[in-house]
Amino acid sequence: MARKQVAGWLLLCSIMIFAMVILGGVTRLTGSGLSMVEWDPIFGFVPPLDQQQWEEAFTQYRESPEYLKINTNMDLHGFKSIYWFEFSHRVLGRSIGTVFLIPFLYFLWRGMLPRKWIPRLLFAFVLGGLQGLLGWYMVKSGLVDRPHVSQYRLTAHLGLALVIYCYLLWLMFDLLFPEREPGNSHQRSGKAAKWLLALAGTTVLSGGFVAGLKAGHAYNTFPKMGDQWLPPAGWTLQPGWRNLFENIATVQFDHRVLATLTFVTVILFWFRTRHRVTTRATRTGLNLLALVVVGQVSLGISTLLLHVPVALASLHQAGALTLLTVLLFVNHRLHKPARLF
Repeated sequence: MARKQVAGWLLLCSIMIFAMVILGGVTRLTGSGLSMVEWDPIFGFVPPLDQQQWEEAFTQYRESPEYLKINTNMDLHGFKSIYWFEFSHRVLGRSIGTVFLIPFLYFLWRGMLPRKWIPRLLFAFVLGGLQGLLGWYMVKSGLVDRPHVSQYRLTAHLGLALVIYCYLLWLMFDLLFPEREPGNSHQRSGKAAKWLLALAGTTVLSGGFVAGLKAGHAYNTFPKMGDQWLPPAGWTLQPGWRNLFENIATVQFDHRVLATLTFVTVILFWFRTRHRVTTRATRTGLNLLALVVVGQVSLGISTLLLHVPVALASLHQAGALTLLTVLLFVNHRLHKPARLF
């Protein structure tokens, strides 16, 4: 049946995007993101194949600001260890485009897609292409003068990945879960779920600024920041708005506040809504939502207290995506269905 085939395809693309975001986080955490100083959208699938090509790639890297200012003692073996993370990240990105495009053309050729879905899916493909361009635009910010990727570009790159991920998931939910929570009695809960999704998304994006500034390595105490409740020197930059995005103390404080607010509001939403829903799928989604948000807050605090170990920080990022996934499912269950097939 076309519904199941298309849904399986969208699920596979969503899983690959999930992995892409996590791998991107690992690339960032291991300091690997600036190891490839060129962008080749055509032959980027091919890594260096012999010693000479590795030497050429390493020579290019040795001319970059990151090598000249940070990694001057790095040898070829060390370069390979960071190169493979960034290379894998780029190859996975291109693979997602291929996995999306080829089945799309097949479904289109076989007439398995409703006409109104074709522009929706083309829109997703265009967003994926823009994501690749935005990724290179982000990397370029760290290849000129300062070996530091702009936290603005990093967060924009993350944000677009989340948009594509949630967009494809919503389409998949339309196919796999056409029946929603019946009646109009959940209109208020549906509106609350929308606000919760927006709040959780904002919290994840604030984590992008934390990652971009490496703010997780400062003030590794909780709930206080050192000996203070408010961020030390949290409003020193001028104009004042820059502190929200460029001041390490303020950026970490913002993420703490948003994460706490997300946790509290999700638990309140779960408590108020769980007995009002009538279908098993919606109730399961709500219970899973409460479980995930508790785990995510625990991971976030542990990551901070342990000075951001790579494995734990990656789990924290995976938890953020999982929370968004479950919130999106709950939103889907509480809104009116659209006729698709």
